[in-house]
Amino acid sequence: MSFKVIGIGEVLWDLLPAGPQLGGAPANFVYHARALGAQAGVVTRVGRDALGQDIQRRLAAMRLPADLVQVDEAAPTGTVTVELTGEGVPNFTIHEDVAWDHLQLTDASLAAAHAADALCFGSLAQRAEPSRGTIQQLLRQSPPVALRIFDINLRQHFHSRRVIETSLQLANVIKLNDGELPVLATLFELMGNSQMQVAALAQRFDLRLVALTLGPQGSLLYQGGRWSKCGTQPVQVADTVGAGDAFTAALAMGLLRQMDLDAINFAANEVARQVCSCAGATPSLPDSVRKLFT
Repeated sequence: MSFKVIGIGEVLWDLLPAGPQLGGAPANFVYHARALGAQAGVVTRVGRDALGQDIQRRLAAMRLPADLVQVDEAAPTGTVTVELTGEGVPNFTIHEDVAWDHLQLTDASLAAAHAADALCFGSLAQRAEPSRGTIQQLLRQSPPVALRIFDINLRQHFHSRRVIETSLQLANVIKLNDGELPVLATLFELMGNSQMQVAALAQRFDLRLVALTLGPQGSLLYQGGRWSKCGTQPVQVADTVGAGDAFTAALAMGLLRQMDLDAINFAANEVARQVCSCAGATPSLPDSVRKLFT
């Protein structure tokens, strides 16, 4: 069975030291979801400029639906300046008032939301109107049984308690990392250690699943009172750009395929590890990784 999966929000060029790479969490997410067997598309907006045309060509080459990519007549295509630490960890400078800040409701985006088995969104593309309202409306238009995955992706100052709380109310799955959990613990007064905070977050917002990534220590999944802890194998890191987005795509596909929780956790770590071993956010996945989802 082929599942319909959409990412909603930013698509952009990551300006890496080695050269520009197509990026943006929703675009990275759908790239890997499609590689793992989904019918995938990204609801986004680019400028009517050379960078926007390049994105449209790249998305077309990935066979992603062209009608979900809006074109803005005034705002430029989004870019992010990325500097890497010695460990390959990225520092981002995200440029403002770009095309994806002006995301609109369209017939095509509404149809995609109505038909989706899973939708993935974050906090960054909700930094301004009209995109914030558009994203939240698309989530409200999705089927009640659909996965609504909030891959929080806190970036710079582009988030607020109001956006995070509304997003958690609209979501039924959240994926966050060990740097983001303390932010939510402070915002929502979640007490205790990380596992207690994860469980409290799931209960407070009636979440089906909480995924906490732990960098080189792997990840922790919590679903309906059950825990899954998975370490990760050592890898020669090229960079970690997009590894979290790949993990989220694998998580979505594992949930849609109703895989066992431990199997989902292992497979998602393997996908993220493969991405870390390559430059850029969207390398090809080997057959050995894709077979984990069959």
